[in-house]
Amino acid sequence: MAIDNVVFMNFMMGNMFYIIGGLGILVLIMYIVIINIYLNVSHMQKRYKKMMNGTDGANIEHILMGHIDEVREAVQKSNQIEQENKRLDVMVKKSLHKVGVVRFSAFDGIGSDLSYAVALLDDNNNGIILSSLFGREESRTYAKPIVNGASSYTLTDEELQALAKARE
Repeated sequence: MAIDNVVFMNFMMGNMFYIIGGLGILVLIMYIVIINIYLNVSHMQKRYKKMMNGTDGANIEHILMGHIDEVREAVQKSNQIEQENKRLDVMVKKSLHKVGVVRFSAFDGIGSDLSYAVALLDDNNNGIILSSLFGREESRTYAKPIVNGASSYTLTDEELQALAKARE
C-alpha cells in the first residue's frame, strides 16, 4: 500500500501543472454557466414583476378580481336576457302574427277588388277574421272569431282562403 501512495504522489507531482490547468478551466466553465443562469433568472424576474404589476402598474390580483366581477355581471345580464326572452316567447305565441289576406270584388260589375278578408291568428290558430264588403253606396265590415282554426260562424270562400293563407 505504501508503494501505491508513492506512485500516486509521483504522478500528482509530475502532472500538477495539467491538473491545476484542468481545474482552472472547469472553474471558468462553471463561472460562465453561473453568469448565464443569473442572466436568465434576472430576465424571468423582470417578466414576472411586469406580469404581477400589469401593464399600467395595477396589481394582477386587482386585475383578476375586476375580470371576475365583469364575468359575474355578464352571467347576471345573460340570465336576465334569458328570462326576458322566455317572456317574449310566451307573448309572441299569444300574439296575432299569422296573417292571410284575400282581396276580391264583392259584387259583379261594381268596382275592382276593394272588398277583402283578413285572417289574424296566433300560434294555436286562435284569432279573428275581418271581412269588408265594399259596395257602391255602402261598405260593411264583419268580424268572426276563430278558435283552433275554425269558426262557429259560416265562413265565405274568401274568408276560408284567408284562413288557409294564415295557417301556412
